[in-house]
Amino acid sequence: MAPTTLTGADVVRRLEAAGVAAVLVVDDADYAVPVARALVAGGITAVELTLRTPAAVDAARAVLHDVPEMLVGIGTVLTPAQVRQAKELGAHFAMAPGLNARVVMAARDAGLFFTPGVATPSEVERAVELGCQVLKFFPAEAQGGIAYLKGLAAPYLHLGLRYIPLGGVTPANVETYLRERFVLAVGGSWLAPRQHIAARDWKGIEAAARAAVHQVNALRGALS
Repeated sequence: MAPTTLTGADVVRRLEAAGVAAVLVVDDADYAVPVARALVAGGITAVELTLRTPAAVDAARAVLHDVPEMLVGIGTVLTPAQVRQAKELGAHFAMAPGLNARVVMAARDAGLFFTPGVATPSEVERAVELGCQVLKFFPAEAQGGIAYLKGLAAPYLHLGLRYIPLGGVTPANVETYLRERFVLAVGGSWLAPRQHIAARDWKGIEAAARAAVHQVNALRGALS
């Protein structure tokens, strides 16, 4: 099945609805579809599949083709060439750990929804100048967690910016992020750790996904 073409607004809505996106590092492309199906079975419907292994491109292609209910982002996008590759794969969005103007502009030219990484006010302002409204806060916990992000976000609240914290997000701290309206969603590698994928622990991954979805839904119920 061909990947579904989504607008930027569609991506934002689906990320917000998901609340949590699984960050995947896949070493064997044959494991990509089983892990994606395990996540979907547990209720997780968004992933960031990182370009950190030789298998990453084939893994993304397989998930996009065989698991159409999954919102698929390509992560660790560091060059314009990788932007074009993500677009050709049919990825729904792409992300980077940092802010590279050439990459942001390549994504804009390709019509690919792109979330650059930021960690300072200067990076936030440069991202805004480049037309970005959704920003990846990375590495979240190492930078100071939600306390730092609140301070970083405060001067720009009137701009309506949204953030996706990644890096050190766990079940123990995920709620501190999702309580904030400026947080669109969080990314977490705890849902499907690299070693669990290698061990083909699909049931364990499904259980972790189910627990995360329960946690998110319970928080949303308490906040409503």
